[in-house]
Amino acid sequence: MAQSGDTTTLERRSESGVQLKSASALAFAPGGVLLVGDGLGGRVYAYETGDTTRHGDSDVQIEDLTGKIAALLGTTSDQIRVPDLAVNPDSGAVYLAVARGAGADAEHLILKAEPSGRITELDLDATPHTIVALVDQPDAEKVDRRGNALRTDTITDLGYVDGKVVVAGLSNEEFASTLRAIPYPFTASTKGAAIEIWHGAHGQYETNAPIRTFISYEFDGKPEILASYTCTPLVRIAVDALTPGAKVMGTTIAELGNMNRPLDMIAYRKDGQDFILMANSNRGVMKVHADGLGEYGPITHKIAATHGVPYDTIEGLQGVRRLDKLTDTTALAMVATGEALNLTTIALP
Repeated sequence: MAQSGDTTTLERRSESGVQLKSASALAFAPGGVLLVGDGLGGRVYAYETGDTTRHGDSDVQIEDLTGKIAALLGTTSDQIRVPDLAVNPDSGAVYLAVARGAGADAEHLILKAEPSGRITELDLDATPHTIVALVDQPDAEKVDRRGNALRTDTITDLGYVDGKVVVAGLSNEEFASTLRAIPYPFTASTKGAAIEIWHGAHGQYETNAPIRTFISYEFDGKPEILASYTCTPLVRIAVDALTPGAKVMGTTIAELGNMNRPLDMIAYRKDGQDFILMANSNRGVMKVHADGLGEYGPITHKIAATHGVPYDTIEGLQGVRRLDKLTDTTALAMVATGEALNLTTIALP
C-alpha cells in the first residue's frame, strides 16, 4: 500500500520547453501511450511513456494529494487543481493533469503517482511524443449564454477507440457539439462530426451541449461511444459514423436525472453481469445496470424524471470526482474530502 505523510517521495524536473495551455483530459492508448487533450491550445499530444512494466502493488492510497502536489511545485494547496487522471493499464501507475495557479498565468503539467506513493513530474520535452492540432476549435471570442468562453470546452474528454483517438467537445461549426475521430498514429487532423441528440429532460433536440464524459462500448461486436451530457442523458453514438463533417444523430437510451453534471465513467463486469460506474457532480456515484444495454430503445419524448436504463446510487461513495479502472475488481477514485483531494482504491460495487 502506498504511504502517506512524510514518506511520500516527490520529484520535480526543470522547466520544459513544451508549454501546455491546458490539460483538460487524459487517456491511454496501447503500449503505455498517454493522450493529453490541450483544449485551450487546440491540440492533442501522444506521449510514449515507456511505462509498460506492471508494478507489484495495485493498491493506491495517497492522502492530501493537493498538499503533496503543492509541496512538489513549491506553492500552496489552494493554487492546485487536478482536472483529470488516467491509470496506465500496462503499469498501474496513475497520471494526473495538474494546473498550478489560475487563469492565463496557470502552469499546466503532468504528474505520475506510483502505487508506492512516489510522485514525479513527466518531462514533456524528454518523453517522445507526437502532436495533432485541431482544425475546428471554437473561436476565441465566442461565449455561451452564461458568458463562459466556448474554447474552454474544446476538449471535454478523449479516448482511444478502435485505432482512433476520439475527442469530445465543442467546435466552431453551427452544430457545435463534436466528436473528432483522429487516426492514431497521428498524421493529420480532420474536422469532427457534429452530434445531435434528443434530451428527454429538456424535451428538445440539442446540438450545442458538449459530451461531458464517454467510454467505448461494444454493441453487436461493433465499437460505439457511450456518452453522457449535463442533466444527464446517456447516449449511444456509432464510431463508424464519425466521418469528417458528418452530422450524426445519437440514440438516447437513458435519462439519469437533471441538475447534474456527469464527471467520469468506467465499465466493468462482476458476478457475470455488466455495469457502468458513473461519478456525478450532484447525484453521487451511479451503478448503471448494463446487461442488455443494446435492447433499450430510443427516448424520443419529454420525460419528467429518470427513464430508460436502470441504476442504483452507491451511498457509500461520496465526493468522487474522477474514476478509472485499476484491476478487474478495483477502481481508482479521486475523492474530495473538505478542501483536500485523496486518491483511494475502491472495490467495484
